[in-house]
Formats: sequence, C-alpha cells, structure tokens
Amino acid sequence: MRPNERITIHPEICHGQPTIRGLRYPVQTMLELLSSGMTINEILDDYEDLEREDLLAVLAYAARLSQVKRIDLAVA
Repeated sequence: MRPNERITIHPEICHGQPTIRGLRYPVQTMLELLSSGMTINEILDDYEDLEREDLLAVLAYAARLSQVKRIDLAVA
C-alpha cells in the first residue's frame, strides 16, 4: 500500500475527516499525539491495528497540507 493510499476520506466515517485506511483513527488525532511528544512506537503500542507506515503517511499528509502558497489573515 502506497502512503497516499493510507489516508482515506469517506463521508460515512468520522464525519468525512481524513482517517487512516478507513479505520476510525482521524489524521488529526494522530498528529495531536505526535505533537504532544508521543513517539511512533508509543502510538503503535496503544493502537495495535496501526502500522509504522500509517503514521509516516499521516506526517506526509500533513506536510502536503502545509504547502499552502498564501494565507490571508483576517484583521479585526
């Protein structure tokens, strides 16, 4: 399975949020765990049906999303 096939979006799963392999593990949740300081191995210990390649795909997905050319900030 290629990394871009590991992140899926289905309207019926997690309200259409990007998830890992159609499982009910939102990309956002995995990114929050990683940003909190959990290691990939710690996450894999807690979520036994995930694979290392799933978490690497989450990071690659986030990297693609961050490649925004420009963000207009609202001025209040």
